[in-house]
Amino acid sequence: MQSTDNNEKYRIDKWLFATRFFKTRALAAAAIDRGRVMINDQRIKPAKTIAIGDKIEIRINNYQYTIEVLGLSNKRGSAPQAQQLYRETDESREQRALLAARLRAQPQPFFAKGRPTKRDRREIERLTSSTGEF
Repeated sequence: MQSTDNNEKYRIDKWLFATRFFKTRALAAAAIDRGRVMINDQRIKPAKTIAIGDKIEIRINNYQYTIEVLGLSNKRGSAPQAQQLYRETDESREQRALLAARLRAQPQPFFAKGRPTKRDRREIERLTSSTGEF
């Protein structure tokens, strides 16, 4: 998937879109602007060019990826092709697995549907009036 042209530039926002870390190039550029993507421990801009061997740190929601660039592409391909363009470090993979296990272990938050319906209000009134005062 790597191009043979040496004069073609590989922007980080296009590369992140091609490797399927972000669904759109605009989302990739926004994450870079917010400082959630760093190359070689330095904050960057979306037009920064990347090279093979660069170390990239990406924060998406609660998860952090630390990857090494193995190939370059500006075109979004299939997922197996995209996975050949980078290699995630073992420490990064382990940290994400631990975080995922921790998040699964937490209880699910309670979400109310909103205001009670007329039927719900009648049920509440029936319960409070029949048992006395609370």
